[in-house]
Amino acid sequence: MNIFIPPLYEGYNWIRQTVSELSAVDAPTRHLWFPLGIVYTLLITAFGWGIFRSAGKRALRVVGILMILHGLFGLIWSPMHQREVLAAGGGTFSDTWHIVMSVITVLLMFLSIGFGAAAFGKGFRVYSIVTILVFIVFGILTFSEAPNVDKNLPTPFIGLWERINIAAFMTWLLVFAMLFLRTENKTSLSVSNKVLAIEKQQLSKHYSEKKKTV
Repeated sequence: MNIFIPPLYEGYNWIRQTVSELSAVDAPTRHLWFPLGIVYTLLITAFGWGIFRSAGKRALRVVGILMILHGLFGLIWSPMHQREVLAAGGGTFSDTWHIVMSVITVLLMFLSIGFGAAAFGKGFRVYSIVTILVFIVFGILTFSEAPNVDKNLPTPFIGLWERINIAAFMTWLLVFAMLFLRTENKTSLSVSNKVLAIEKQQLSKHYSEKKKTV
């Protein structure tokens, strides 16, 4: 969505403009962003449900719940208005709620990364801490330019800062998913081997008793 939709918005600059402006009221790309956004949130919800159902550790189940909330809350986002409208005083509750949902979403991302880091080894914990630091640094940079959006003033790098954080979270999700699958596959294999060993032991005992009877 962040790669192929921006070029469809004539005059849009992905470095100087926010991601939210792609789905703003009356934005030419809103009709495309909106349904794809729903698909994304539903996939995140399904991902969270899968983690919750199959995770063996409490920390991972918490991550699953947070992902489910992340997805469900994504369905109640409201669009912002375009900069010109905001600067002219045309903002509404929709814009306020958009900011509230932005804060909630970032908080859920933080918590997901935190609990996810606790579920795996030291290397992943260090990587997660680095990801959180990236969030903090570029989040501060984003919020430092954000007031200028409402005033229709220059925001030289706000879109870049936002996209760095988005890329950081999506990359973290990818690494987390790979580690989760590897761990769960090992657990499943271990359980299967134990079941086979028990069955083999029971069969051996059964045949031993049968021989004694004969």
